[in-house]
Amino acid sequence: MKILHVITRSDLGGAQSVVINLANSMCSDHQVTVVAGEDGPMWDELDKRITKIKIKEIVREISVSKDTVAFFKLKKLHAAIKPDVIHLHSSKIGVLGRLAFPPKKIVYSVHGFDSIRLAHRKFLPLEKLLKSRCKAIVLASDYDKQNIINEGIVKNLHVVYNGVQHPEVSSDLYIQGLENYKKVVMCIARISPQKRFTSYLEIAKLLPEYAFVWIGADKTYDDLPGNVICLKGIPNAKKYIQLADIFVLPTNYEGVPIVVIDALSYGKPVISSDVGGISEIVLNDKNGYVLENKNEIFAEKITHILENDDVLKGFSEKSMQIFEKNLTINEMVKQYLYIYKK
Repeated sequence: MKILHVITRSDLGGAQSVVINLANSMCSDHQVTVVAGEDGPMWDELDKRITKIKIKEIVREISVSKDTVAFFKLKKLHAAIKPDVIHLHSSKIGVLGRLAFPPKKIVYSVHGFDSIRLAHRKFLPLEKLLKSRCKAIVLASDYDKQNIINEGIVKNLHVVYNGVQHPEVSSDLYIQGLENYKKVVMCIARISPQKRFTSYLEIAKLLPEYAFVWIGADKTYDDLPGNVICLKGIPNAKKYIQLADIFVLPTNYEGVPIVVIDALSYGKPVISSDVGGISEIVLNDKNGYVLENKNEIFAEKITHILENDDVLKGFSEKSMQIFEKNLTINEMVKQYLYIYKK
């Protein structure tokens, strides 16, 4: 089978992780091509057997001139490689691709409907207009599926949880300063209003006995609380989750974040804001908590887990069970292959 993946950006966000995992897992049995804009780190993560095509006119922002050129380049590419399946990832290319490619070949993964429904609602009319120009719309959670149905998009919907690799254990990881604290709290995310970095700092102030590590900063931040270690982006940052006792993600909206799945794959309890589909994989009093965005409540639940060894152990075991059952790459690939072949 010839499979064409198309995504707007080539950085290393959640949608790109799905493209990498699907493409690398399928390229031994199928002819896989990945198309994107930019010169980002995603390209280096793709298997050498995958055909990689950069179209510089594929950009995130709306540009009549660039979008027009990209549209015709995509049509030309389709004519050249004649894919059996065209998998579009995220909203911008979801619009452009559904206009450029034959609908009966298109699988469109939304990767977090709240980014459209809440953050960029002006694009919702386009989603409704193009809802029939694909054979399948894939959502990352039942939460997203219900919300897209509420907006009047009801046909050809599927839910596929994102999957990640079974992690490799590293013995040589080190972050300076962790040895000075009882336990380690960690978050890996870009710093943006969505991710509530300020809330993370306020939670850290309430719990000075724990180290709070944030990986993914865009610059050096001054005047941080003394127990906060803020690091810029690190290649394969998820491996540092091994150093954490608990993973914490305050956020305003999400789908099902890949980084939370990464934390579960390492058997870590998770505390997160109760948004998106996170509550489908982080179960209250089972492997963590999903909470309203109040710093004091986050601090209370972090303390409850870290100060009770039996709770920490039980939550860790449950996180691993949830990962093994629903969130592996093999499970994700199996479900997507079923959709591809329909």
